[in-house]
Amino acid sequence: MNIADKQELLIEELAFFQDWTERYEYVIGLGKKLSPMAENTKTPDLLIKGCQSQVWIDAASDHGKVHFSADSDSLITKGMIALFVRVLDGETPEHILTADMSFIDRTGLKEHLAPTRANALNLMANQMKKHALRFISQP
Repeated sequence: MNIADKQELLIEELAFFQDWTERYEYVIGLGKKLSPMAENTKTPDLLIKGCQSQVWIDAASDHGKVHFSADSDSLITKGMIALFVRVLDGETPEHILTADMSFIDRTGLKEHLAPTRANALNLMANQMKKHALRFISQP
């Protein structure tokens, strides 16, 4: 399944919920399933600047695929980063860098976020692409 397929599946899952609060409960549930980062890895260089909540994103490369770890001190923010991890984890750096991250707009979640939290989504996507860029020339 490629990135676009994963995005479409996620959009379909969220469309199942008619009420936006149900969608957020689902997203929070995804965040709770995200493996927490070890406290000693939550370093200032992995902290996303400009987010209302504290959000850490790290990445490692294995056999040409990027694997992300992420965490947040906010349940809703952790759920939002879990959406990106679900879509981008295990993909090649090239595919991550060319991925259209506007899929999040089609989920309908952004409409009910405060502007600072909505901006955080862009910051998260950009940070994940920056991590992928580090691995572009690595095997």
